[in-house]
Amino acid sequence: MSEYENKAASGDDVAGAFDEFMRAFEDFKATNDQRLEQVEKRSASDVVTEEKLERLNRTLDQMVAKSARPPLSGGVGGTSSSVAGLAHKSAFEGYMRKGEAGNLRALEAKALSVGSDPDGGYLVPFETERAVMQSLKDISPIRAIAGIREVSGTSFKKPFSISGPGTGWVGENAARPETTSPALAELTFPTMELYAMPAATSTLLDDAAVNVDEWIAEEVRLAFAEQEGTAFVSGDGINKPKGFLSYATVDNSVWTWGNLGYVPTGVAGGFAAANPSDNLIDLVYSVKSSYRGNAHWVMNRASQAEIRKIKDANGDYIWQPGEQLGAAPTLMHFPIAESEDMPDIATDTTSIAFGDFNRGYLIVDRIGLRVLRDPYSSKPYVLFYTTKRVGGGVQDFDAIKLMKFGIA
Repeated sequence: MSEYENKAASGDDVAGAFDEFMRAFEDFKATNDQRLEQVEKRSASDVVTEEKLERLNRTLDQMVAKSARPPLSGGVGGTSSSVAGLAHKSAFEGYMRKGEAGNLRALEAKALSVGSDPDGGYLVPFETERAVMQSLKDISPIRAIAGIREVSGTSFKKPFSISGPGTGWVGENAARPETTSPALAELTFPTMELYAMPAATSTLLDDAAVNVDEWIAEEVRLAFAEQEGTAFVSGDGINKPKGFLSYATVDNSVWTWGNLGYVPTGVAGGFAAANPSDNLIDLVYSVKSSYRGNAHWVMNRASQAEIRKIKDANGDYIWQPGEQLGAAPTLMHFPIAESEDMPDIATDTTSIAFGDFNRGYLIVDRIGLRVLRDPYSSKPYVLFYTTKRVGGGVQDFDAIKLMKFGIA
C-alpha cells in the first residue's frame, strides 16, 4: 500500500484527502513522463518505472472509488409526517420483526395499493423505497446518467417519430402547402423482476436498537446496484433490461436508426500508435452538438488507466481528476462514468461509450419495493425476499456512440 493510500484511508479531513489525491496524480504524471522519456531514448521503459506507474494507477483508482462511495441516506426508516405513513411504518416493522402481517394487509387493502400482493410480499414504507432508489442512483454508474421514468404498470410504451412533418419557407402571401403527417413507431420497455434475499438472525430482529428499515435498505442496495449495472450495459433483454451494448452496431458513417454507431480506432485491440488522443476526438465529434452538452464517457477502470497515460498534441494529459473530492474525473472536459461492466480493451471490442445517456438510454422503474418474510426455508435464519421491477433500453439511437478497437 502506498503512502497516499495510507493517508487517504486514515484521514477524515476532506480537503486533506483531496490534497493527497492531487499529490498522487502529480507523482503519476511525473512517473509517466519518465517512462515516455525512457521509451523515446531506449525504445523501452525501465521495469521499475513501469511497476511504480502501475502502483500509482491502482492508488488513484482506489482513491477515486473511495471518494465516490456514498453513505446510505440518513432518512431511511424516517418518520413520515402523515398518519397513514406512521401506521404503515409501524405495521411494516411488526411484519419484519415478528411476521405479523394482519395490520399491513389491512392497510394495503384499504389503500387499494397497486403494489399490494401478499403472495409476493408487502410494500416497504415510502421513505425506505426512496432511500434505496436514491442510493442506487448514487452507486449505479448508468442509472446516475440515464433517463428514468416511473410507471405503475408492467411496461412503458414510448412513441417516436421516424420522419418529421414536412417543413419549408414560404412568402408572406404565398399559399401554404399542407404538411405531411409524421411517421410514428413505438418503443416498448417492459419491467422485469429483480430480487435480493438478505438473511437475518432472530437476535438482530429482536434488538429494538436495530432499525429494520435501514437494515433492509443497506442489505439490498448494493445487490440491486450490481445486477442493474450489468444489465444496463450488457443485458440481453430476456427477463432483464436490454443493455446498450446488446444492440446492433454499425460504422457511424453508415449509421441508421435502430443501431448504435461506432468509430474504429484503426488498430486491432488498441489506440492509434501516433496521436492516440485523435481517436477520442473523433468519437466526441461523432456525436451531434445537441447531445454533447450533457455527454458522459462510459468505460471501465482498465480502459481509464490506459487513457490516463495519453497526452494531447500540446503535451498535456487529457485525463484530469475531478475539481473536488468525490467529483467525477474528466476526459477532454467531459465527465467519466466508470462502469466495471464495460469490456476491457481488446480486438474489436466496443470498450468506450460516449454521448448523452439521459436522452439515449431509458430506465423504467415500477413503483413499489416489496418484501416477503420467509422464516422456514433456512432455519434458524429469517430470509427477506425483496423485489423491485425495472426495465431499460435505448430510446434515442443517435445519442450514444461507441469506440471500436479494430481496424474497421
